[in-house]
Amino acid sequence: MPETGADARAQLADARLYLCTDARRRQGDLPEFLDAVLAGGVDLVQLRDKSLEAAEELDLLDLFAEKCRRHGALLSVNDRADVAHASRAGHPGGAAILHLGQGDLPVPAARAILGDDILIGRSTHSESEAEAAAVQPGVDYFCTGPCWPTPTKPGRHAPGLGLVRHTASLGTDRPWFAIGGIDLGNVDQVLEAGARRVVVVRAITEADDPGAAAGEFAKRLRGV
Repeated sequence: MPETGADARAQLADARLYLCTDARRRQGDLPEFLDAVLAGGVDLVQLRDKSLEAAEELDLLDLFAEKCRRHGALLSVNDRADVAHASRAGHPGGAAILHLGQGDLPVPAARAILGDDILIGRSTHSESEAEAAAVQPGVDYFCTGPCWPTPTKPGRHAPGLGLVRHTASLGTDRPWFAIGGIDLGNVDQVLEAGARRVVVVRAITEADDPGAAAGEFAKRLRGV
């Protein structure tokens, strides 16, 4: 059965390391990759691959869900409330999270589709967006950034660590994650700016040893 909202929210409160990955078609190692990074300390994993049709994404989410159950992690769907709903309705385990960007379905509409048992996250890229996400009903967590320019979001302005500092100053109890260009060489700067949770993409997905990279991130984050 899909995880209940209360269980997932309690798990989210303790989460530190959020990984976004594509389907790893080029590498062809998705099952092994997921086992390695989840064993290394990834708390949440999101399948973010715009090339996938809905049916393909659902098939892959079955694998993600199985790996997340095995390692005690949370699974996130990117953008699509319909896919998140189908994942929970028709697939064992299902996704615990739907993550919405600023241009995606409004949170109330997503809640109307999904109910209260799924967590909803938001992307924020400015002080006003972070302030809104910190208090908006129906939002369980939010991400703030990019901290540095990143090719995963080409052309997007990077507000930098100033936005992280501003978000930290809000004093919200709602979990939030710094995102954008974060790697092992600069994560300490992100922590010094006030973040306690981070989203990572290339620093793990493109690492020579993704499991070891995840383990080092988890060590740094848990040491705060």
